[in-house]
Amino acid sequence: MKYDCVIIGGGPAGLSAALVLGRARKKVAVIDEGKPRNRVTGEMHGFLTRDPIAPSEFRRIAREQILAYPTVSFVADTAVSIAGTDGDFRITTAGGESYRSRKLLFAAGMKDLPLTIEGLADVYGKSAFVCPYCDGWEHRDQPLVVISSGADALHMAKLIAGWTNRFTICTNGSGDMTEAHREELSQRGIPVFDAPIRSVDSEGGIVHQVVLTDGTTVPCTGIFFRTTLVPGSDLPRAIGCEIAEAGTVVVDPFGKTNVPGVFSAGDAATRMHQAIAAASLGSMAAAAINGELSEEAWSHFTQAPH
Repeated sequence: MKYDCVIIGGGPAGLSAALVLGRARKKVAVIDEGKPRNRVTGEMHGFLTRDPIAPSEFRRIAREQILAYPTVSFVADTAVSIAGTDGDFRITTAGGESYRSRKLLFAAGMKDLPLTIEGLADVYGKSAFVCPYCDGWEHRDQPLVVISSGADALHMAKLIAGWTNRFTICTNGSGDMTEAHREELSQRGIPVFDAPIRSVDSEGGIVHQVVLTDGTTVPCTGIFFRTTLVPGSDLPRAIGCEIAEAGTVVVDPFGKTNVPGVFSAGDAATRMHQAIAAASLGSMAAAAINGELSEEAWSHFTQAPH
């Protein structure tokens, strides 16, 4: 059986693409291992009509609605290899299954590397977050710690200041804070601590202080920090897709990669890691995929006799 499109990844981008292609009557398989990056958090924010919603509930509703279109199916597995070219890709999964597809859409997002600060994993997704647009509102006017340094610390400070003026920068021993960075923060009364972080102390997932190796304790009720991200799948690189320095797949505005017939969307293809943005990119990529499939079908189209 050959699919019109195999989608690798079942997050907001992959689900949105499946919906568009299902409604376009294209035969689609969504291969997803069921380990979304946002599974660590209890609520997903900023998605119109779904604010807030548990990530698992979002996926359940999306799948239920998509399955109303009979040409879409879901595969609980992990894609491990891809061969072939535009029009006839062959995908093999960890479970030993094989799929053939005319087009490919990579929507496997990004993954966090293990957190190295003691205690940070205990609060990640509960009181420590990476995106102030997603979780800043819930921590408005509260004392926060921003774990960052250099130009990124300044960038984060400007954002966090929109939700609270009670925050501290902890560089965790990084040496890339310039005097200009420090002066700009100092002028606004924002403390900066340079000692490495010994631990994050919490109870029930709620942080109450960050402890530094020099004995300093920084009380707080929330943390914003940067995780180290890696691609959710190595297959785009393996098949020849151009990869940006940040690890994202290089695409045009409609999700098309440099490899014919291969598209990418969502966190896999952008540094704007928001669910609603991922869904939008998935929708646009699906429209582009459908456009290519329609053009190809048109060249073979003949009207059946009446």
